[in-house]
Amino acid sequence: MASNRAVSTGDSTLDSLTYAPEGAILPQKRIFAYYGNPHSKKMGILGKYPKEEMLDRLDREIKNWEKADPATPIQPALHLVAISAQGAPGKDGGYRMRMSDKTIKKVLKWGNEHKAIVFLDIQRGHAPLGPEMEFLGKYLKLPFVHLGIDPEFSMVTGAKPGTKIGSYDAADVNQAVQFLSRMVKEYKLPPKVLVVHRFTQGMIKNYKNIKLDPNVQIVMDMDGWGPPVLKKDSYHDYIQKEPVQYTGFKLFYDNDFRKQGSRIMTPEEVLALTPKPMYIQYQ
Repeated sequence: MASNRAVSTGDSTLDSLTYAPEGAILPQKRIFAYYGNPHSKKMGILGKYPKEEMLDRLDREIKNWEKADPATPIQPALHLVAISAQGAPGKDGGYRMRMSDKTIKKVLKWGNEHKAIVFLDIQRGHAPLGPEMEFLGKYLKLPFVHLGIDPEFSMVTGAKPGTKIGSYDAADVNQAVQFLSRMVKEYKLPPKVLVVHRFTQGMIKNYKNIKLDPNVQIVMDMDGWGPPVLKKDSYHDYIQKEPVQYTGFKLFYDNDFRKQGSRIMTPEEVLALTPKPMYIQYQ
């Protein structure tokens, strides 16, 4: 079955993936994503269960959110850690591992079959952001593929990933926006969504200098774990008080229970936040 896209990706397998949502997703729909990597049961729900069980859980969870906000349609999503920060430098000193073409295509096929958009997430370690985005470029030619960048693993100080929390400057976010905008224009794609994770003040520098672009929808995603009061405070302090465009909120099936007496927030509690998050992610 041939795709109706105007431009080929140059890869026959990718060209066979025909899911092609039209137009901008936000704010017409709320994105609901399962996060992780199929090679790791600990990295998130995406890899914790076999494909069919994971997708079944995704569908069941979406129904809870539809009940909580019947007026807003939900766009299912899979959020793949496509470039994973590492504790060892690797051959090029980048402290990151790029997933294989086979792994990325596997998740893209799941998304295509399930009519779920797919986010490819970058944990850059010490590697420059530009080449990592270029590595994902052929996949981003698909209209249902979007991008995530994680400041936690952007080790500008030279520290080893996982030993300290990293950061991005507005200039880095703008670089990602410009990259995606060029792709949208060149390949005649609907607007791309860029998810930027954040759970501390220092993870994003100079947020006021982030420049909006009509071809890219920026989501600042509060992705810290812990008890509800801490998550609400983080959302208020780092997302609401430093607005960019759209907002997101992350929930953890495991980590949100780690502290005694803690629990995972309900859809109703999350939707009571101001502004209402338009991107929801479960790990």
